[in-house]
Amino acid sequence: MENRQSFFLNVKGDKIIWIIVLFLCSISIVSVYSSSSSLAYQAGKSTLFFLLQQMRFVIFGVTALYICYKIPLGWYRMLAYFGILFSIFLLAATLIVGSKINDAGRWIRILGISFQPAEIAKIAVILYLAKIMEDRPLDSFKEFFYWVIIPISLVLLLILYGSISTGLLLGGVSALILIIVGVKWKHLFKTTLIGVAVLGLIVLLNLSFGLFPRVDTAISRIKSFTTEQTIDENSTPAQIQKHLDKTYQAKMAKVAVASSHIFGKGPGNSTQRNLLPHPYSDFIYAIIIEEWGLIGGIFILVLYIFFFTRCVILAKACTTTFTSVMVMGLALLITSQAMLHISVNLGLLPVTGHTLPLVSLGGTSLVIMSGAFGMILSVSRTIEVVKKREENRDEQEHIEEKEVQE
Repeated sequence: MENRQSFFLNVKGDKIIWIIVLFLCSISIVSVYSSSSSLAYQAGKSTLFFLLQQMRFVIFGVTALYICYKIPLGWYRMLAYFGILFSIFLLAATLIVGSKINDAGRWIRILGISFQPAEIAKIAVILYLAKIMEDRPLDSFKEFFYWVIIPISLVLLLILYGSISTGLLLGGVSALILIIVGVKWKHLFKTTLIGVAVLGLIVLLNLSFGLFPRVDTAISRIKSFTTEQTIDENSTPAQIQKHLDKTYQAKMAKVAVASSHIFGKGPGNSTQRNLLPHPYSDFIYAIIIEEWGLIGGIFILVLYIFFFTRCVILAKACTTTFTSVMVMGLALLITSQAMLHISVNLGLLPVTGHTLPLVSLGGTSLVIMSGAFGMILSVSRTIEVVKKREENRDEQEHIEEKEVQE
């Protein structure tokens, strides 16, 4: 207990965000074990298989968080331009040598390790926008077009090839950043027109040449979500099964949520974990509600909302445009992804496949998101150190002044 208390006394940065990270990591380990143990047994693996895997990912994530927490902010400034170029390179490489997991060509394998370049691109885009907003006034649309629209659009187009929802999420976060920073409305209006035209072109290219295969998946999910489709009496068994598969995950998630009540069924007592294809990742929030009830679901929601409010306070305390935009951008990214995951699990939006940050079964997303938390805490740590240094200097000056007077 003393070691734990000394850690929180000595660690720098926003203590509330540190506590939120600790809660989310703890919930992650418990929830992944509970939601995956029966599936692991059915697959002939140890019931501890996914638990040990998640614990390893959490360790990697916390390590990434601590490294990013200790990195000086000047390094992030230097990485901003390199990061966007490196992301474009990785995303382009994915088109050539990328592998498919769950029918989505979003993964690349290097030295035996598979990861999603889109996860790296999310952070790179936010760092790049923060750096551009600090370095350039962007008064003319020509300058805005060259330094913002072209590089960000290139990243988004490459992401859209593998994941429509990820591209739209990052595009929406980028737009919010530009609005918050105060970019001219006429620039934003022209950008919106360009964005609509590009999306229309993507749909057209897919219909004509099949260049963006994930568009069909996105349209199918939206249709399944917005319309009540009936099964034709003359349908073959294969057609009936295909129809049921389209809405299976969403329906099972609804059953999990609807059967939970206020306090839930209790840890390890979920029934839908045996039916959902990915209860430990894409639908872990539904399992949490089923086991922990409305109380557990609200607690998770409050953690992310409270995290966002702390980031808003932190962004206001920043003295530079870069750090302010970086904190707000990362906060918007993390919170938006969490709200998207929660909305899908509650049946408010079509299935997207996004994980719950720091909670879903790990991998690239957990490690990268942990790094994002670390970057936010790095800003908080720097502000705290500078403030402490100024207080010590003022105190020293006061002592020296008092000695002179005496």
